[in-house]
Amino acid sequence: MRPKTDFSHQTYPVDPLELITSFSIEMGSITELGALSECAIQALCRAAGSTRGALYLLDREHECYRRSSVVGLNEGQEFPSSLPTTHALPQYLTNAARSAHRQDLRDQEQTDLGSSLAEMLSPFNAIYALPHMSRSRLMAFSLLSESSFPSQDRNSVQPLLNALAQAATNAIDTLILYDDLHRSHLLMKRTDRLKSLETIAGGFAHEIRNPLTSIKTFIQLAPERKDDPDFIREFSKIVLDDVYRIERLIEEILDYARYMEPKLTEEDINDIVSSCLYFIDVKADSHGVKIEKELAQDLPRVMLDRQQLKQVFLNLFLNALDAMSARGGTLRVRTTKRDRPGGKSWVQIETSDTGHGIQETNLEHIFDPFFTTKHESGEHEGTGLGLTIVHQIIQEHHGEIRVTSAVDKGTTFVISLPAIPE
Repeated sequence: MRPKTDFSHQTYPVDPLELITSFSIEMGSITELGALSECAIQALCRAAGSTRGALYLLDREHECYRRSSVVGLNEGQEFPSSLPTTHALPQYLTNAARSAHRQDLRDQEQTDLGSSLAEMLSPFNAIYALPHMSRSRLMAFSLLSESSFPSQDRNSVQPLLNALAQAATNAIDTLILYDDLHRSHLLMKRTDRLKSLETIAGGFAHEIRNPLTSIKTFIQLAPERKDDPDFIREFSKIVLDDVYRIERLIEEILDYARYMEPKLTEEDINDIVSSCLYFIDVKADSHGVKIEKELAQDLPRVMLDRQQLKQVFLNLFLNALDAMSARGGTLRVRTTKRDRPGGKSWVQIETSDTGHGIQETNLEHIFDPFFTTKHESGEHEGTGLGLTIVHQIIQEHHGEIRVTSAVDKGTTFVISLPAIPE
C-alpha cells in the first residue's frame, strides 16, 4: 500500500503544482468520506500556511454539519463537533457561494444574518471560510486558522485554495452520490424482498396447519392419557418434530426479510430451488399452475449468498405465476451442469413458463430499472425493480442471465453460475 501523504507539513513557499498533483493522486485512492475530508483539510491547511483547520460535512438526517476532520495541536478545541444548518456561518456561505477571508472588505459589512463574517469566524479563531458547494447546496465547508505566510502572499494563496477546495468538492460530491446510490440499491433489494413475503407468509400459514393440529391434539389428549407411557413417548416425539419444523420456517422468513451484507457460503443450488418452489406451491395451486422440476443429481456446489439467490428464484417464479394467472399453465424448473472451454464447470438453472410471454421490443429492456409490463392495479401492479435486482445479484455472483420469450407461448430465463472447482 502506498504511504499516505502528510499534507499538514508546513513549507514555504508552497509549490502549487506539487500540492495539487499530490492531492489529486491521494483523492483518487480514497473511497470513504472521513478519509477524504482528512486529506482535504490537510491540503488546505498546507496551502494556506495554517496550523489549524476543520472540515464539516452535511448530515442531512440530523440537519446539521458535523466535524469530519480536524488539524492542529489542540484538535477540536475551537471547532465544535457540530453546527446546526441554521447557524449563521453555513447560512452565510450558502448565500455567498464563494471562499472568504476575514479581512475582505466586502465581508466586513453586517449581513442579513446580523453579523459580519469576521464576527462569525471569531469563535473558531479562523480567518478562512471555504464552502464546498454542489448544485446550489452546501455539502461541506472548511475553516482555516491564521496563516504563517506573509500577509502580502494572501492574494497568491487564494487561487490555490479555491482550486483545492473545488477539487475536494468534486470528490466529496462523487462519494456522496455513490453512497446515495448504494443506499437506494439496498432499499430496492429490501422492498423487492418484502413484496415476496406475502407469498411466503401464505405458504407458511398453509404449512403450519398440520404441525399445529398435532400439537393441539396432544394438548387435548394428554390429561386423560397421562398414564399411558407409550402414548406420551410417541406423541411427544411427533410434537417435538413439528415444533422444530415451525421454528425452521420462522427462521427462513426472518432471514429472507432481513437484509444482510452478502455472505458467500458453499451451497447446493438444488436445495435453494426446492426451498423456493416449496414456498410458492400454495399460490401455484390457486392459479391452476402445475410445477415440474428436473434437478440434476451431479451438480457441483457454488459459492453464493443463499438469501440473495432465494430472492432471485422467488422473483422469477412469482413473475411466471403472474404470467399464467389468467389461464393456468406449467412452470418448469431445470438444473444442469455445463462444462466450458478451459475445464471450468458452471451450474445452469432454467425457468420456463407457458404464460402470455413478452413482446420482442420489450425483451431488451426488462432488466432496466423501473421498466415494467405490469400496469394493472392491485396485486399485479409492477414497480419495474424486481428483474433489475435479479440481474444485479447475478452479476455480483459473477454469473450470467439470459431470457427468451414468445407472445402467448411463454418465457424462459436461464441463469449460469460458476461452480466451485472440484
